[in-house]
Amino acid sequence: MAADPYSTLGVPRGASEKEIKSAYRKLAKELHPDTNKDHVKAAERFSDVTRAYDLLSDKTKRAQYDRGEIDAEGNPTMPFGAGGAGFGGFGGGGGQRGFSGGFGGNEGIDLEDLFGGIFGGAGRGGMGGGGPRSRAAPRGASVSYRLSVSLTDAAERKDQRITLSDGKTIDLKLPAGVEDGTQMRLTGRGEVGPGGPGDALITIQIQPHPFFRQDGDDLRLDLPITLDEALRGAKIKAPTASGAVMLTVPPGASSGKVLRLKGKGMSRKDGTRGDQLISLEIVLPETDEDLARRLEGWSDGRDVRSKLGR
Repeated sequence: MAADPYSTLGVPRGASEKEIKSAYRKLAKELHPDTNKDHVKAAERFSDVTRAYDLLSDKTKRAQYDRGEIDAEGNPTMPFGAGGAGFGGFGGGGGQRGFSGGFGGNEGIDLEDLFGGIFGGAGRGGMGGGGPRSRAAPRGASVSYRLSVSLTDAAERKDQRITLSDGKTIDLKLPAGVEDGTQMRLTGRGEVGPGGPGDALITIQIQPHPFFRQDGDDLRLDLPITLDEALRGAKIKAPTASGAVMLTVPPGASSGKVLRLKGKGMSRKDGTRGDQLISLEIVLPETDEDLARRLEGWSDGRDVRSKLGR
């Protein structure tokens, strides 16, 4: 039988959804099979952690588990519960009492009310043939995958192709607000079991980009420009997650000036997108004799560091 999911994740029973998710992400990174190929116990522990998170991240299943209606594997508990009383336990203190003698002195108890919940609603004419509910057949095990996604694909939510363990290839639609560590579930795509197939659990890993950086919902880019482009202003081409766009550099632009492209950032959970923030960087030539001659005898008399104090 699976261990208590709260203990498996190392969180208290009153843990918030955020605390449960944080604990899972930390353990998943430590125990993922791809980083523990020679450690069988780590892989087993990863499966236990994933199973625990699956249950506790589902509000309905978590509530059922807390009430004792299902076990740590998500299966219905036995009708009598752990340590439930047998028929000999109805009497109060002494030996067994027959039905005619009452139950611990409480005459008038409705047998249908007493046994209906245990035996599935037997009628007044008898306890019925329903009998105790049998334990549901276990489903197959879930199969975990890691899917590497580029930062720009995550921003654009481009479909990702993945090949499952059964050899089938599918195109996966990234969810709104996808981020590093997001887990997607494909119902019925896991291993086959007596109670039906398990699920496929896909963990998204967003890869670093050569020149874009994620900053919350925004994407940042350092864009080199020349001195003449900064002085006179210019129309230049700038990359975005969805392709290059023409950008207007205003005359007199300084290094560090930030230009904003609305809606060119990361995907949000509400379906909107953040912005792309472009920081201009003036790149001077290492040696330019013509430029040096033109500037000979000229100096900028401004105190550009006055704000820094003395």
